[in-house]
Amino acid sequence: MIGIFDSGLGGLTVLKELADKLPEYDYVYLGDSARAPYGNKSQAVIYDYTRQAVDFLFKQGCGLIIIACNTASAKALSRIQQEWLPPRYPEGRVLGVVIPSAEAAAAVASNQKPPARIGVIGTRATVESGVYEAELNKILTARPALKIKKWAIHVRACPLLVPLVEEGWTGKPETRMILKKYLRPLKAKKVNALILGCTHYPFLEADIKRIMGKNVKMISTPRAVAGKLIDYLTRHPEIESRLSKNGRRVFYTTDEIARFRTIALNFLGDSGGEFIKTELGK
Repeated sequence: MIGIFDSGLGGLTVLKELADKLPEYDYVYLGDSARAPYGNKSQAVIYDYTRQAVDFLFKQGCGLIIIACNTASAKALSRIQQEWLPPRYPEGRVLGVVIPSAEAAAAVASNQKPPARIGVIGTRATVESGVYEAELNKILTARPALKIKKWAIHVRACPLLVPLVEEGWTGKPETRMILKKYLRPLKAKKVNALILGCTHYPFLEADIKRIMGKNVKMISTPRAVAGKLIDYLTRHPEIESRLSKNGRRVFYTTDEIARFRTIALNFLGDSGGEFIKTELGK
């Protein structure tokens, strides 16, 4: 099974993309909505929550887990991969979402008129980690084939967006007003590519596009992750062969299950799947 973990509802955007591209696999989704958002918490707390979630998914039988939360990917993934995983689940794999998004942005920037101006929006924790600047600079420096000689990276923390999505406030005038305030500095910088550095943000993508204008290319984490996962499974048949393929979907949430089910089914457009409430950290 493929596990997908997010701090709340945002990872459903990743699940939808994966299920569309790779429908035969079994997926287990875990949304820690009871403790969302992660973006305003310390690195120690984010790591602890992420460790609990990953351990939970491995215990459900997942062989590969995608941390679909940018904040957790930025603040916890490296330590999970290097320290926590090897002695506990040596054959398991845990992947994040930052590198696929950064690579997608670099590819888009290579097709834009110079200089490349890449914008990033994310939670406070993701932005403060500097992970997107680091990965983008690494990719753009190490790959001369992209032919990008000059670039600028502009980041913007948007701490109110995750709570608004979790509360179902997408499309409301108040949310659009907040989006305009957050995006105004990036629009002033004339960015030509914008990384939606949180898996909750695709719920707001239509409004973000309207505000930024048609010339700004949106870098959606779910699309980037799906493409990279297909490539990863092709390159690692020993991992792919261990993943079950019955088209099964199981959803776990740490918060109120009826609301989670309603939102998930409305978004995924699928009546299938099993919904279960669980607890982490016990």
